[in-house]
Amino acid sequence: MERKIPPRKRNKKSKIFVISAPSGAGKTTLCKMLAKNLPALFYSISYTTRRKRLGEREGEDYYFISKEGFARMAKEGKFVEWTRIYGNCYGTSAEFLKEALLQNKKIILSLDSQGAFQLKKKYPKITSLIAILPPSLNDLQKRLKKRGEEKREIKKRTGPSQKEIKVFKEKYDYKIVNEDLEISLKQLKKIIECSGNQDNSEG
Repeated sequence: MERKIPPRKRNKKSKIFVISAPSGAGKTTLCKMLAKNLPALFYSISYTTRRKRLGEREGEDYYFISKEGFARMAKEGKFVEWTRIYGNCYGTSAEFLKEALLQNKKIILSLDSQGAFQLKKKYPKITSLIAILPPSLNDLQKRLKKRGEEKREIKKRTGPSQKEIKVFKEKYDYKIVNEDLEISLKQLKKIIECSGNQDNSEG
C-alpha cells in the first residue's frame, strides 16, 4: 500500500532531484548507497507494470501493479509523470509527490529522461536532473554482461543508451561518470547537500 504523508505547510526549501542513467550504469546501486548515507532524504517509489525481480520488495523497490490498474490510474490523472520503457510502464504518484513537497525534505526520484523532463516542466525551479554515466559504451556492455543479461538483451539496451547518453550530456544539470562507486557517491552527495537551499516559491 502506498505510504501516506500528513499534509503540512509547504517548505520553501523543498527540492526535487531526478537521477537517471542508461541501464547498467550503476544508478540503482548508487541510490541504495545514498539512502544509507543520507537517510533524511525522501525517496519516491514508482509504480510499474513489469514483473518483480528476485530480491525486490513491494513498496520498497516499486509498487507492482497490473497493466489494467496502471492504465486506469493514468486515465484518472493519478500520475505526475509516466513513461513506457521496454514494453513496461512506470509512473510517479501525483498525490504522493504533492504531499511530499509539503515536508521539510529533499526528494529523490529515479526516472528515465522522459519522466525527468515531464517533472522538470511541471516544477522547473525546484527540479535538478542528475545523470549517472558509464565511462564508455564498452564498459556499459561489460557491466550488463556481468549482470547476466543475454547478448540480445545487451544489444537491445546499448542501442538506446547511445542516444540517452547524448541527451544526458546536453540537457541534464549534473553529470557523474561512474568509474568508482565511492567517488561517484561523494559527488552525488555533494550535489544534493549543496543544492536546494535557495528560497523557492513553486507550489
